[in-house]
Amino acid sequence: MWDDSLDRARRFAGEWLASLPDRPVGLPVDADAMRARLDGPLPPEGLPATQVLDELAAALEPGLVASGGPRYFGFVTGGALPAALGADWMVSATDQNAAAAVMSPAAAAVEAVTTRWVLDLLGLPPDAAIGFVTGAQMANVSCLAAARHALLDAKGWDVGADGLAGAPVPTVLAGGKVHSTVLQALRLLGFGSDRAVRVPADDQGRMRPDLLRDLLAAVDGPVLVCAQAGQVDTGACDPLEAIADVVHAREQAWLHVDGAFGLWAAAAPSRRHLVAGVARAHSWAVDAHKWLNVPYDSGLAIVRDPAALTRALSLSAAYLAVDAQDPSGRTPESSRRHRALPVYAAVRSLGRRGVADLVERCCALARQAAEELGRHPGIEVLADVELNQVLFRPRDVDPGELSRAVARDGTCWVGTTVWADRPAVRFSVSNWSTTPEDISRSVAAITGAIDRATG
Repeated sequence: MWDDSLDRARRFAGEWLASLPDRPVGLPVDADAMRARLDGPLPPEGLPATQVLDELAAALEPGLVASGGPRYFGFVTGGALPAALGADWMVSATDQNAAAAVMSPAAAAVEAVTTRWVLDLLGLPPDAAIGFVTGAQMANVSCLAAARHALLDAKGWDVGADGLAGAPVPTVLAGGKVHSTVLQALRLLGFGSDRAVRVPADDQGRMRPDLLRDLLAAVDGPVLVCAQAGQVDTGACDPLEAIADVVHAREQAWLHVDGAFGLWAAAAPSRRHLVAGVARAHSWAVDAHKWLNVPYDSGLAIVRDPAALTRALSLSAAYLAVDAQDPSGRTPESSRRHRALPVYAAVRSLGRRGVADLVERCCALARQAAEELGRHPGIEVLADVELNQVLFRPRDVDPGELSRAVARDGTCWVGTTVWADRPAVRFSVSNWSTTPEDISRSVAAITGAIDRATG
């Protein structure tokens, strides 16, 4: 029974992965057509597992985006390293609930080792805690929950027991180009996204520490500063050393860094200077399913003070045999899959040098893309390329029309954004399998679409 089902899944996976280098990258089937392939009345009787899997493979394939392939540049989306993908299959097969050590001693041990390795790679305090969550969204929520608890606890207020009504709520300051997941975290935690004081950014999207200092001078009480490593459009990193100087000059202050993809710059010698000072923060949010190329979903909530994280997130019940060191106190979930295992496999398969090479190679490919795009007279590159992001604007073609034309062509996929109040295009390089040839081929598709639109 198991062998037949797994053989069907293995056959589909092998065919899909083999198609990634050459298949059209975009989505050729619209939503209604896709749903029609799957829809129908609820079956009165069950079907054999092999039949279900065969039918699913046939129905899904036309609507799948080649986001794990070498020419998907629309979002900061990595592929899946072979070791990480294999480990992810092991996660599903063993079906461990990694919420607590008593539920899976193996999962708890993997989390402990992976935590040590990741902190070492990123140059963060070795005694920090990591919660293995779904992605940067929940990593930001978890980290900011720890900040909220610690800052209010220092004022004698137990937010877990008493809530926020009447509390001395910290003032939140965030960069003018903060990512939307940080604002969502502020909403979910009761801070309110619109109450955050926005610190103006420079022309690359970096928070200005001089203006942060001025704004903080007018604030009394506890403060929470949200900086970032890797602005989503430009890849620019906030000047974290200077920001840390400003934050550490105050009492009752917490510095959080949203480093969804940019924090991995710390693992690469040639890029490490971009995040200088990052280890001085109190918490960090980072994805593994972006630049580390681990399958979805995989994020890391990292907090300098483990007690702050566990006080904010731990739960207790008579039937749970847990203590302060248990994994159950590091994530907001009481049931979760063994997310640390693919991270462990990715790091072990790459090693320190391999992680650095992955980051540096993607940065070099992004610079190649910017140089080749910039040679076309109809394209303006809008920002410096420091990491893996290329931001550009076609001079005589609507960016949305260009993005759709490129998707129809199928060679690659690029996304749109708004920069300086005008539409623009993002080109994000995050996949371990992307080559210089993939970059040139994709640039040719983009410039060809511009030429056809303006010719």
